[in-house]
Amino acid sequence: MKSALYIRNSTNEERQNPETQLRPLREYCQSKQLEYDVFQEFASGAKESRPELDKMLQGIRQGLFDKVIVWRLDRLGRSLKHLLQLIEEFKNRNVKFISLQEGFDTSTAQGELFFQIAGAFAQFERRLIQERINSGLNRVKGKLESDKTYKSKKGNIITKLGRPSGSRDKKRRRVSGYHLRWGKKHTP
Repeated sequence: MKSALYIRNSTNEERQNPETQLRPLREYCQSKQLEYDVFQEFASGAKESRPELDKMLQGIRQGLFDKVIVWRLDRLGRSLKHLLQLIEEFKNRNVKFISLQEGFDTSTAQGELFFQIAGAFAQFERRLIQERINSGLNRVKGKLESDKTYKSKKGNIITKLGRPSGSRDKKRRRVSGYHLRWGKKHTP
């Protein structure tokens, strides 16, 4: 059986090099003489559905892998609920989960307990990031209400919060497309 090595970076290769995760995972597999496939992607850990994660899960469901190995737990996901769902699926399919940095293996009772504790901390870290972002947005919002403009660190003048309008936003949208999509979703 093969092992699945899952590597995720939040940003592109210029800011976060995937080799930081890949090298220790390869070394681990070589020391244990494990065959492996690599699943690597650039995506947010908050997203439950990611193309490479989904591909890896399909392989697990087909019985191609007996281990999932990650560099750190937060590379697999940041939501405790999602992490627990993944681990439950791994457990149901007799797939071991190993995290190198945290040093645990879910095939043991201690490893499963430690996984749940580490997952709670990953979720806590995600919430802290969200709170920092929201407090920064509130600060900018307050500045916009009082001064009507805000100058960013890059020197851009901001007059309103939100996603900037793109070229598609300037055109009037056809209602017919909405009706077609709605009809497809709601037909038996």
